[in-house]
Amino acid sequence: MERGNHTPDSNFVLLGFADEGALRHLLFGLFLSMYLVTLLGNLLIILAILSDSHLHTAMYFFLSHLSFADCCFTSTTIPKMLVALHTQSKVITYAGCISQIFFFILFGCLDNLFLTVMAYDRFVAICHPLHYTTIMNPLLCGLLALGSWGISVLGSLLETLTLLRLSFCTNMEVPHFFCDLPTVLKLACSDTLLNNIVVYFVTVILAVVPLSGILFSYSQIFSSILKISSAGGKYKAFSTCGSHLSVVSLFYGTGLGVYLSSAATSSSRASQVASVMYTVVTPMLNPFIYSLRNRDMKGALQRLLSRAVPLRCEDILGCW
Repeated sequence: MERGNHTPDSNFVLLGFADEGALRHLLFGLFLSMYLVTLLGNLLIILAILSDSHLHTAMYFFLSHLSFADCCFTSTTIPKMLVALHTQSKVITYAGCISQIFFFILFGCLDNLFLTVMAYDRFVAICHPLHYTTIMNPLLCGLLALGSWGISVLGSLLETLTLLRLSFCTNMEVPHFFCDLPTVLKLACSDTLLNNIVVYFVTVILAVVPLSGILFSYSQIFSSILKISSAGGKYKAFSTCGSHLSVVSLFYGTGLGVYLSSAATSSSRASQVASVMYTVVTPMLNPFIYSLRNRDMKGALQRLLSRAVPLRCEDILGCW
């Protein structure tokens, strides 16, 4: 079998959504709108947290990191897809493909870890409220954030560097709208056993373990809430973690949907639709979940927007 050249001069071809004909312009407008809403929503969350002293707490500190990771996560794949839809250019360079895989894994792992850290924060707030400020001190929050970034970078580097050792066949067509690591591995001509071992190892460390931590935290949270005698107390305790629980359900639900769709069917279209939910829809909905279900966040956003708006009409009229 002929070997492919895996130097930076080689190119991959992304087949996803590029041959939609009349629907191409509609998809371009739809994905562009969703991408802009995602960036605007998450950036507003970050600005509101930075500008409002009432939100300078551990929970919102981690939320700002999660919003930043969501902006970067969706920016890893969507701009290239928009270019392909607009120009019908399906080509992505070898270096571009490797870079896309690296950043996709990096920010995907960051989402996992920050959701886990936020679950721990809610666990401390509900199960150990009297010691919350002592436990969730700025030093620990900084170490948790730094550790999440460091572990994500190492995991992404491990998967990406092992990919560099592979040779690829002459057929370098990726049946997806981005360079998805499992899909790219199927195009390799050389042995991928080591890569598959690394993928499973990183998945366990950066996906299964964090999910287990989230489930354990919420098992303790629900146990503590059930011990509260008053219905009002139960509602207040549950409302403090409702937004996070909604985001966790959405994130892992769509991620599981991607895995199940890939395992249950060989249709690339079903896998692409599931991936859109995971890479576009979830980061777009997160700001709405946290702003609509959180009174403090809604107040901070209102104050931020009021400072950004120019003089009111009555102010302008008063100058005359």
